[in-house]
Amino acid sequence: MAGLQLLSEYGLRVDGRRPNELRQIRCKLGVFDQPDGSAYLEQGNTKVLAAVYGPHEIRGNKSKTLHDRAYVNCQYSMAVFSTAERKRRPRGDKKSQEMDMNLQQIFETAIRSELYPRSQIDIYLEVLQADGGNLSACVNAGTLALIDAGIPLKDYVCSCTSTLAPSQGGAPPTPMVDVNHLEETLGGPGLSVSTMTRLDSVVHLELSGTRLHLSHIDPVASKATTGCADIQAILDKAVRGHVAQSLMAREASGLGADT
Repeated sequence: MAGLQLLSEYGLRVDGRRPNELRQIRCKLGVFDQPDGSAYLEQGNTKVLAAVYGPHEIRGNKSKTLHDRAYVNCQYSMAVFSTAERKRRPRGDKKSQEMDMNLQQIFETAIRSELYPRSQIDIYLEVLQADGGNLSACVNAGTLALIDAGIPLKDYVCSCTSTLAPSQGGAPPTPMVDVNHLEETLGGPGLSVSTMTRLDSVVHLELSGTRLHLSHIDPVASKATTGCADIQAILDKAVRGHVAQSLMAREASGLGADT
């Protein structure tokens, strides 16, 4: 991949997108019957399954009980076949624990956990295929699963990752939104931002890779927050479509029962 440019002379990325364009997002709610809520999300070639159980009584260690709100338990994992390098990824390794903590902090902020004191909400996230932006895709899938479970949220919590394409020919570096694995590897530092757009609130911000110069923080963060707003509109459309479809199915079943 020596000499590979992330932006062509026409301003197009390797996958044909412009710097401000998201990857194609496909999502579906209610993919499983057993959990209280579930969702499947594709963000480009990154594919995530999310399942939510609860609220329910605290299981196991009772020291997790919180008297004024629900305890939010997040578990992140990657399938053996999720990357080109097929290896067993045990649950509870250092990277998974870090992701668990980040996801827990994000969802604790968004969930109205004060409505469910002394209870527990479990959020399970499984990456089926990893092609960049794993944390962002998990946040977006988890939000859909929580909505499917009927758990009240303060707002949609959406996440997006942006980076910088290296400068070419003396031109300044170009911020790019919703990066894939190749752009994460060959681009500059990645900035993952999770926001609640309607509340104008940044829930989580994480910088990975090398350092980001102070002059580049604002344009990169702006790309990410704009991407979060665009993703929120896509998720909202999917939720409304799912609700409308569910209502139609109930009405149809009701008519069938009457006849």
